[in-house]
Amino acid sequence: MSGCRRARAAWIAVLVFMTLATAAAEKVPGTVVAEFSTDLKTPMGLTWDGDRLWLADLESATLSAVNPSTGRIERTLEAPGYQPMGLAWDGKVLWVVDGAEKTAYAVDPASGLTVRSLPLDTDAPEGIGWDGAALWTLDARGSGLVRVDRNDGTTFRSFPCPTCGPGRRGQGIGLAFDGRCLFVSDRTTDAIYRVDPGTGAVLDQFPSPGPYPTGLAWDGAHLWCADFETRKLYRLSVDRRAPYVRRSPKKESVVYREAWRNFGPGTVKTLDVYIAVPQDLPNQTLLAPPRFTPEPHGFVTDRWGQRCAHWRFRDVGPGQEVRASMEVLAELYQVRWFVDPERVGSLSEIPEEIRRTYTQNNSKLVLDDPVIRRAVEEALGGEKNPFWMAWKINRHIQEKMHYELVGGWNVAPTVLSRGSGSCSEYTFVMLAMCHAAGLPARYAGSVVIRGDDASRDDVFHRWVEVYLPNYGWFPVDPSGGDSPVPAESAAFFGGLDNRFLITTLGAGDSETLGWDYNSNAAWTAMGRVKVQQWKDGLWSPSGKKSEPRPVGTPGGLSCEPGTGD
Repeated sequence: MSGCRRARAAWIAVLVFMTLATAAAEKVPGTVVAEFSTDLKTPMGLTWDGDRLWLADLESATLSAVNPSTGRIERTLEAPGYQPMGLAWDGKVLWVVDGAEKTAYAVDPASGLTVRSLPLDTDAPEGIGWDGAALWTLDARGSGLVRVDRNDGTTFRSFPCPTCGPGRRGQGIGLAFDGRCLFVSDRTTDAIYRVDPGTGAVLDQFPSPGPYPTGLAWDGAHLWCADFETRKLYRLSVDRRAPYVRRSPKKESVVYREAWRNFGPGTVKTLDVYIAVPQDLPNQTLLAPPRFTPEPHGFVTDRWGQRCAHWRFRDVGPGQEVRASMEVLAELYQVRWFVDPERVGSLSEIPEEIRRTYTQNNSKLVLDDPVIRRAVEEALGGEKNPFWMAWKINRHIQEKMHYELVGGWNVAPTVLSRGSGSCSEYTFVMLAMCHAAGLPARYAGSVVIRGDDASRDDVFHRWVEVYLPNYGWFPVDPSGGDSPVPAESAAFFGGLDNRFLITTLGAGDSETLGWDYNSNAAWTAMGRVKVQQWKDGLWSPSGKKSEPRPVGTPGGLSCEPGTGD
């Protein structure tokens, strides 16, 4: 890759990052724009009838019409059962799920009469919604999200609710439809999930405004959420103009070290060590320039634009040890990307330089192997939307593989055929499938906080970033998100925790790092030598942790770091 082409690709990346950073200050899903207290002690299901909200109360077994401008209760109906949970409006009647009877009742709000009953073939029905043509029920214990015929209860489609998995039940009650997607609340995770009704994919997630979210309702412009604990109704913006939000900042210092010992009897004549230099990214802000010990001989940049500090040690004799280290002080963030698949551009809209650079064949990818070609066809079919291409490739890999940390990094076709691999091998497979499909992808390599903020990492972690036109680079962690629980898997599709310092961005066969990340080394020797290498990252919290400071109204989710110490 020439210097001019590399400069253009770097300029495009900087421009996208600046655009995203500016947009991140806008509203993000979950921003509270209004809130009202309610006199009801146990608010549960919630729906919108076109003019007002209806709220179910468990203790009084009532359905209350609520003025959306004032939060005042205007009238109250007796519920058709003693355990009203979910509520939905189909344009004519209120549908009320009764948890004890496992039945959905149709109630005429004008007269208060129950006009129909629909037994539900689920274990623990709690939520109910209407998508314009059919009912959706939420069974947190067994069936998950189920689309049913309102006339006879016939099941059209079902898939797990976001937080359901083997041996695990969710705690969802709220269910709403905005014309395109379902929203599902869960009280144990204190989160609201946006779910694609065709695939069951969790498209994004954001914190609920209160600690016990129950009912959800869509009024045509905003999402409403009832909270059991605060006894409030919240009106939320779910605008996704801001492509990501940063939360939970914390200041950390990490010393990344690479050491080599020569056990002899010969001499290591030259030892070249390269340590990748991190940069500001959505998940991290460097608070000071990195410090290097000893002073490196210089800095070099590889074909991907990755800058590395370079040390050259000479004549390392028997019994001698040499070290190179980099100390980084940074603020790390939890980051959640918000991508609307319908706003993602086409493959043809990807800048040519990025497309050419990040769809190349490399030594670990082997794009022309039949295993890779067959996997791409099986995963994608005729899919052309870059977002869904990434989602389907990621899901295909997780269905075919399981995590196993073993020595060595095999090529992508071998890993996929074997059906197991480390984070790097998952990454190789996804890079290969994305590149073969024409979707630009690279990897991000990192040093990881392991448990406590003061910790040591000698395992590290790597994942994939795919390029989505109109959004830029989007993180996908196929190994981290390999979970049968949809919400857990989705947390790694467009999400990063605040425990990663990304040092390396690339796509393999680097002149300095090869297929490694964080650091790499090469040596020559005179005579017989036994050389031992070790590398790690030592983490320590730096001063007082910053606390997220809400921007806008109480409960707002767009945060900026506190001042700390």
